[in-house]
Amino acid sequence: MDEQGMDEHGTCGHHAHEDRTQNAGTHGAHDHGACAHGPARAGDLVARAERLAQARGLQFTALRRRTLEVVAEEGRPLGAYDIAERLSVPGKRVAAVSVYRALDFLTEHGLVHRIASRNAFVPCEHGHGAGESAVFLICRRCGNVDETTSAEIERSLDRTLAQAGFKPASRIVEIEGECGACQGKAEAE
Repeated sequence: MDEQGMDEHGTCGHHAHEDRTQNAGTHGAHDHGACAHGPARAGDLVARAERLAQARGLQFTALRRRTLEVVAEEGRPLGAYDIAERLSVPGKRVAAVSVYRALDFLTEHGLVHRIASRNAFVPCEHGHGAGESAVFLICRRCGNVDETTSAEIERSLDRTLAQAGFKPASRIVEIEGECGACQGKAEAE
């Protein structure tokens, strides 16, 4: 881990949990302030979004900002309806269709990623371009989703795509399995 609590892959090792109580034993003393989620990271991501919008002449609306904050602070993949619920206040409901439009913008500009197998969204902390590859390691047991990048996978995808003459709309790889923490728990049981 580096000074920001990140491992060699640029993740905290468990930045997106489906059920925090289920993971409490694996990282109870963990400082989520140094994680790829939480209020501090949300602020960093919003600042990056503001710079990007200004540089590209884009509208970074209040709804886009709040959607990004909710996704970044949550620490687990969120669907549009979950986000809409968190953004709604008594007497003022935010429509899921509006959230989907905000998510489209955020995804297009590399600020969030869509986890297709979950139809949910996670923040992009790596700052890579929307057309670059991202690999998501999804734990079936605890719901942990880690984003990582790999120059080796990037090169392999480039070769495969060139050989097939295929131009991808996105370069997202989702790998489902069991994370190290869950493997350790299973062995202890």
